[in-house]
Amino acid sequence: MSSRWDRSVLASATLAVWLLGAALPLAGARKNKERLDLSQILSRMNDSAKHLKTISADLEYTKVTVLVNDRSTEAGKMFFRNPKSPEILIDFKEPDQKVILFKKDKAEIYLPKINQVQEYDLSQHASLVQQFLLLGFGTDTKELEKIYNMKYLREENLEGDTTALLELTPLKESVAAQLTKVHLWISEESWLPVQQKFFEAGGDYSIAHYSSVKVNRFIPPSVFQIHAAKGAKRLKM
Repeated sequence: MSSRWDRSVLASATLAVWLLGAALPLAGARKNKERLDLSQILSRMNDSAKHLKTISADLEYTKVTVLVNDRSTEAGKMFFRNPKSPEILIDFKEPDQKVILFKKDKAEIYLPKINQVQEYDLSQHASLVQQFLLLGFGTDTKELEKIYNMKYLREENLEGDTTALLELTPLKESVAAQLTKVHLWISEESWLPVQQKFFEAGGDYSIAHYSSVKVNRFIPPSVFQIHAAKGAKRLKM
């Protein structure tokens, strides 16, 4: 991973990436409570992914730094469209406004307080974009199995939603150096993630949680743009 892919961008990628809780009616709910195995869960995730076109959701992202016992939370909205050529925008409102856009092998981070847009070239990291930004949705799970050792841990109730808890462990050392494992809580109604927990090599971790999810609604193209204030300074990172 390039040195320019710094910790804040990686954290932002995991946000966008490791998205989304949903209620995809096309996937169908379980009609009984038989215990599913991993292959059945992955098959149903694939079925949901086939129907996925757009998502919008409220997003709460919590970063925990273990060494100094620091816990910070950002909240805002997340928008996603076109799984084959994904465009993802995260608009954080609290505690400070920040807009993150992933589009066409480029990431942009807009910081309104200083009226600055930071640009990151992701063209040399296409595989990482697929591994991280599409983790859990829009990607065939057979591709994920080439990257992660996937394990079904147990069934859990998460805020009233019955979920299958999966653990993903990176197979490649280059990925494991940044991310030791991921926990995905997969809704047994939508078969999409409702929460993700990302464990970093140093012991820190992040949790993304999604609510007020809307699936396959029309999202105007203008949403997937940075609307910076006049005079914004652009920096290539």
